[in-house]
Amino acid sequence: MPTFSALGIQTSYIKSLKELGITIPTEIQEKAIPQLIKSPTDLIGLAQTGTGKTAAFGLPILHHIDTSKSEIQALILAPTRELVQQIQKQLFRFTKYNKDKIFSEGIYGGEKIGIQLKRIQRTTHIIVATPGRLIDFIERGEINLENIKTLVLDEADEMLSMGFKQDLDKILKFTSGSRNTWLFSATMPEEIQSIIKKYMAKDAIRITVNKNDIVNANITHQYLVTSIKNKTNVLIQFLDGKTEERGIIFCRTKAGTQNLTKVLKEEGFAVGALEGDMQQRDRDKVMRAFKNESLQVLVSTDVSARGIDVNNLAFVIHHQLPEQLEYYTHRSGRTARAGKTGISIALILPNELQYIYNIERSLGIKFEEIFSL
Repeated sequence: MPTFSALGIQTSYIKSLKELGITIPTEIQEKAIPQLIKSPTDLIGLAQTGTGKTAAFGLPILHHIDTSKSEIQALILAPTRELVQQIQKQLFRFTKYNKDKIFSEGIYGGEKIGIQLKRIQRTTHIIVATPGRLIDFIERGEINLENIKTLVLDEADEMLSMGFKQDLDKILKFTSGSRNTWLFSATMPEEIQSIIKKYMAKDAIRITVNKNDIVNANITHQYLVTSIKNKTNVLIQFLDGKTEERGIIFCRTKAGTQNLTKVLKEEGFAVGALEGDMQQRDRDKVMRAFKNESLQVLVSTDVSARGIDVNNLAFVIHHQLPEQLEYYTHRSGRTARAGKTGISIALILPNELQYIYNIERSLGIKFEEIFSL
């Protein structure tokens, strides 16, 4: 069994990892870390969400930082504020026992630009950012990315599905030069392949984790045929029997999310909504309550759930199936993280059976029909 020491990780980081309960490398860490520590290279990592990608790119970045220089040396792009904050927090935890301090700062929407400007005027080695807010900084001439050695695109497919294609193009052009690009994604749509072709080396290392399992193999996929009228009753019955377990219910629309949340609250469930019209402070409040387990269930639209990383979620329920196939991968990947198991349940109408067969064929998974929750 591999160890972090055998992968080339320094003792101070291993001490921090051990304190965080991370002792055995995941497959993506085992394959990526030695390559990224050893030499400058471009790398493409295809791995599901929840497989330990932050440590897979974060630890090599930390090894390459020259603390004698106060300039920004690495840039990590992520789709959402939550994911930016989470990555930054992990980098901070990894460096707890370092003799020489490595400083990272987050740049994201929902917080005043002035506050973030003050932070990056201090010594900053690593920037973790959402594309939109970073573009603001670049266009204002407030950030110097000339000495970037490494650019990481984390959850690249999610960034594209959220409409950041133009911003990514700008950032990739702006930082072009001698930097290396490390791209991590759960799926590989055509737009990602276009970015790889345009901005990455032809000989970029390619790593695929669970090649035959685009969707996490620890997830049990189920569907229940019902009617629009009966869906809410089915959900209430399910949640009544799962009072000790937590999960996410996905809806297609903001209105559907709000309505379902209202109904479930009236039934006495500890539930919160995440949808696109929410103020950032309200979103943060809901996420804090969900993470500290005050809420049992989140009801969310696809885009609003981007970047959510909460451990120990037992289930994902699709109130409606997603419009895009890739979304099924992202939705179901919210459960069964860090080696745990979980269930993904689709509530479908009789005329949607064909869609279930399409998902099975495209993603190489098998659904089990259930007749009650």
